Amino acid sequence: MQTSRRSQLLLWALTAYIAFIFVQSLFFKFSDSPETIYIFGKLETWAAGLGAPGLFAPGGIFSAYVVGSAELVASLLLVGGLASGRALIHALGALMALGVISGAIFFHLFTPLGIEVLNADGSYDGGELFYFACGVWLASAVLIGLRKSDLLDFWKSRYA
Repeated sequence: MQTSRRSQLLLWALTAYIAFIFVQSLFFKFSDSPETIYIFGKLETWAAGLGAPGLFAPGGIFSAYVVGSAELVASLLLVGGLASGRALIHALGALMALGVISGAIFFHLFTPLGIEVLNADGSYDGGELFYFACGVWLASAVLIGLRKSDLLDFWKSRYA
């Protein structure tokens, strides 16, 4: 019983962390905040230089609205799956969160965006967004590990 209670607490803590980070960022992504315009503008300039203009622009496949929507869906799957006791839904939310945040980490590390991002006031964030992204990645990976049997059971029932 104690292990089960600890496991539930861990599931909720990791889920709450991911959902908090994702949901609080929605305001910035959906309101065209200066920080969001800077981030996606920097990525758009980089992509255009590689011959892929429009990728991160408003209306692009990786625009702030698309990324924010994916973060919202992942949060809903995580919280809804855990609250309803549907482990597979919870696991799918963790997989989606891992995918979304892996993209964010990639773009911080391998593009001119960099680890430190410019704030609206002209200062740099000291890597705060990047470190939060790393925390979300780690939390998502742990959730996937904790839910691996649910994912494997689903996979086997579909494809075995």
